[in-house]
Amino acid sequence: MFMGEYQHGLDAKGRLIIPAKFRQELGAGAVLTRGLDNCLFLFPQEEWGILEAKLKTLPLTKHDARQFVRFLFSGATECEMDKQGRIILPQNLRDFAAIDKDVVVIGVSSRVEIWSKERWEDYVNVAEESFEEIAENIVDLGI
Repeated sequence: MFMGEYQHGLDAKGRLIIPAKFRQELGAGAVLTRGLDNCLFLFPQEEWGILEAKLKTLPLTKHDARQFVRFLFSGATECEMDKQGRIILPQNLRDFAAIDKDVVVIGVSSRVEIWSKERWEDYVNVAEESFEEIAENIVDLGI
């Protein structure tokens, strides 16, 4: 399980150090793709396989399903960590997430999210204001 928040920076070659606590869980390879809320999702291969299997069951005739699958898969790339625990963030994904230099890496249960520092701070400020309302709305989900 991934959890926690870590601040890092990109180097000149677009490499990001993955927090040490996440490296073992990610294993040798992972899948990086566009995420929701303009961040990047980083999945261990096993979790990506589970998600892929679920997405294959979506009806091809549903417009929203096709759009979501295209969005996720067209931005996906396999990545491997180097000996220093770094991965390369491709330019197209950095552009999507507005990642330039300062990065926030967060653990979200079965995946890692990679945010530009500015977008993460904006997101947290808005979410903090409505956290109690969000909690009330998700109570129906059995939490």
